[in-house]
Amino acid sequence: MAVSASQHHSLCKLIASPFSLPNRNPRLLNNPNPSPNPVRGRFRRFVCSSIAASTPAAPLEEKNSPSLGDATRPDFPILDQVINGKRLVYLDNAATSQKPTAVIKVLKEYYESYNSNVHRGIHFLSAKATDEYEQARRKVAAFVNALEPREIVFTRNATEAINLVLLTIAEHHSAIVPWQLVAQQTGASLKYIGLTKEQVPDVDQLKKLLSKKTKLVVTHHVSNTLASVLPIDQIVHWSHDVGAKVLVDACQSVPHMSVDVQKLNADFLVASSHKMCGPTGVGFLYGKSELLSAMPPFLGGGEMIADVFEDYSTYAEPPSRFEAGTPAIGEVIGLGAAIDYLSNIGMQRIHQYELELANFLYDSLLTIPNIHVYGPAPSETTHRAALCSFNVEKLHATDIATILDEMHGVAIRSGHHCAQPLHRFLGVNSSARASLHFYNSKKDVEFFIEALRDTIDFLTKFQ
Repeated sequence: MAVSASQHHSLCKLIASPFSLPNRNPRLLNNPNPSPNPVRGRFRRFVCSSIAASTPAAPLEEKNSPSLGDATRPDFPILDQVINGKRLVYLDNAATSQKPTAVIKVLKEYYESYNSNVHRGIHFLSAKATDEYEQARRKVAAFVNALEPREIVFTRNATEAINLVLLTIAEHHSAIVPWQLVAQQTGASLKYIGLTKEQVPDVDQLKKLLSKKTKLVVTHHVSNTLASVLPIDQIVHWSHDVGAKVLVDACQSVPHMSVDVQKLNADFLVASSHKMCGPTGVGFLYGKSELLSAMPPFLGGGEMIADVFEDYSTYAEPPSRFEAGTPAIGEVIGLGAAIDYLSNIGMQRIHQYELELANFLYDSLLTIPNIHVYGPAPSETTHRAALCSFNVEKLHATDIATILDEMHGVAIRSGHHCAQPLHRFLGVNSSARASLHFYNSKKDVEFFIEALRDTIDFLTKFQ
């Protein structure tokens, strides 16, 4: 979206609001004010084993060792159940990920042992909660290799983070609707980038559309529908050349690959906890320190002020300036535990394993007659994320998803995946989507493919 210079300030004031790079910035993990008497809660013992935060990452799989999916599946209690008489096969990870026992235990410990408001009390519970909350901020900062923790702002979700604009047609609604509202209020214009014949957002078109009038470029890192991965470092370089800032929606990349905000040089980046094995209800905004410091608050209330007088107020420094009111304390601490869990596995290990799964899923779907899989074909130079959106001729995506669930215990997504403009561009109203995470395995994909064949056979009987 191109925005005039006079509208830039109005846009900036709206920004405020989740990859693994373990140990890239270890200084951020040093707690300068540790609680002198950490609370040790008591918990019921879970049947499932877990990779505790202190457990070192397991070695890479050898030839006859269990896959990463088989090795980590026991850490997720929800997966150990029967749905409609079948073992649950959960393939809706692009919508939300499941939570390991390690995260569930940390949430339980917070509410049982030190539930209290943060930053406002001097008693033990408040001090403990504040320590853990700020430790989670340091973990997030180290995870994405931010220069300092103050560049991380906690929000309710990535949607709020984006509300803080050249757009691709493949953006999630949360990266479109806020800028439509801005355009209505300010008169700014929105410009969209189309797709190439390979069904990848056309970055060459983006480069051509950039001009000195462009103030903000909003782009996804990984498409939640096309599974395409964009060259963010190049997009940032081109945008900065014309003086534009860049906001990256990294919700589909942070949980699945190593992302380094300093290497990307993005000005802002958002992601959500619930897609990276953390709790719902919290996300984060990364923003370069000098940009956050220059921005006004977007919510007023407690915690975000320095001083309040009868006729005016002064504001706290970031990140407090953008975290008005009582935050999602337990959820933030749970996000920190999720980062520990992912880091112990290793994000490079997760990424390599999921690339293999992605290709296996794509190739397996292409064996089914009359199917259309959206997005680029994988190759040595083109990597797909571990998800596939597809349609089967003469069958509705929701019918497919319903029968897969009711007859086979397979959970996939159907609909427009919060990407209606993209589906219209593709000439369809909806699609079915199977999306994987590291706790899935090739056995899950094989079961899904057989279930999909049975589902297609069942539905075609009624035509």
